[in-house]
Amino acid sequence: MNYIKRFRVEPGSKVNLGKVDAGFHDQHESHEHALPETETYAQKLHDLQYLMYAEGKRSLLICLQGRDAAGKDGTINHVLGAMNPQGCTVTGFKVPSKEEAAHDFLWRYHRHTPDKGQVAIFNRSHYEDVLVVRVHDMVPKQVWSARYAQINDFEKILADNGTHILKFYLHIDPEEQLARFKQRIDDPARHWKISDGDYAERPFWDAYTEAFEDALGKTSTEYAPWFIIPSNHKWFRNLAISRIVAETLESLNMKFPEPTVDIDEIKQKYHAIEQEERIGQESTERAGPEANPSLTFWPPDSAENPYIPALSEDRPKPDQSLSGRRLRVVP
Repeated sequence: MNYIKRFRVEPGSKVNLGKVDAGFHDQHESHEHALPETETYAQKLHDLQYLMYAEGKRSLLICLQGRDAAGKDGTINHVLGAMNPQGCTVTGFKVPSKEEAAHDFLWRYHRHTPDKGQVAIFNRSHYEDVLVVRVHDMVPKQVWSARYAQINDFEKILADNGTHILKFYLHIDPEEQLARFKQRIDDPARHWKISDGDYAERPFWDAYTEAFEDALGKTSTEYAPWFIIPSNHKWFRNLAISRIVAETLESLNMKFPEPTVDIDEIKQKYHAIEQEERIGQESTERAGPEANPSLTFWPPDSAENPYIPALSEDRPKPDQSLSGRRLRVVP
C-alpha cells in the first residue's frame, strides 16, 4: 500500500473525519509483526537525515496536530529517536507569551522554521490559530477564517526557499482518548501528563472535529500536504509517519556534496604521516628508553626525589623492571 496516497488529503477536498477509521493498521496485526518494517524505515530516516545535513541545500518541517492524548510526544520520540539530534529541533507551542501576542500570529512560528540541512518538528503549530481560537471564540470569525489563506502563503514562502513541509493529523476516536486518559490516571509515571485542560476540552469534541476538517481541507496543498494518520494503534502511527517521511526524503534525490579538498593529495599526506610515525615508534622501541633522554620513569625513585620518603630497609623495594611503571615525557 502506498501510504502517501492512502493518507494524503487532496488539495481542496472536503474532509470527513467520521469516515476515517482511527483503528486502521493495514496488514499488520500487532506491534511485533510491524516491528521489522518500522525498524527498516527508522534506519532510512537516520541515513536520509544525515544526507540532508551533509548536502545543506534544503530543510524539512514536520507539523504535528491532534487532540489531547493523540500521541504527538510519542511520535516525536520515535521520529527524532531515529535521527541525529544535532540536525534536529523540536518546538512545542503553548499559549503565546506577551511578546508573541504583540506580533502577527505567524511571527512566533517563523522564528523556529529549520535552517538548510535541518529538520524541525512543531508539536502543535500555527494551526492552533484556526483551531482553539475558533472553538472558543477567542477572535472573530472574520479573523480566523482569513488565516487559512495566510497560512497557505506562509508555507508557500517556506517551500519556495527550500523547506519541505509534511503535516500530520493524528486521528484517534473518543473511546481511545478516554482509554489513554485512564492510563494516565492508573500509571504514576504518567501523572505528570494529566492536566485540567484535557477534560475541559473533551465536551468540545464535535466543535474541534469541524475545525480540524476545515483546516485540513483548506490548507492541504501540493507543497505542504496534510496526512490523516490512524493513531489508535501507536505502533502503526509510528510506522506510517516514518514511512511517509522516509519516502518523501528519498524522492528528493539528495546527494553528498563534492569534497572541497583534493582527496588524492589528502591520502598521500595521511599515508606519509602514518609511515613516519610508525617508523619513529619502531625505532624508539628497538633503542629502549635510555636512548631517549626525554623519557623518564614516573614515579621516580625516592633517592632522585626528596619529596618521596626513602623506603625502609625492611620494606620490599619496587620491581626495577618496566612492569607497573609509566613513562613520562619531560619537556
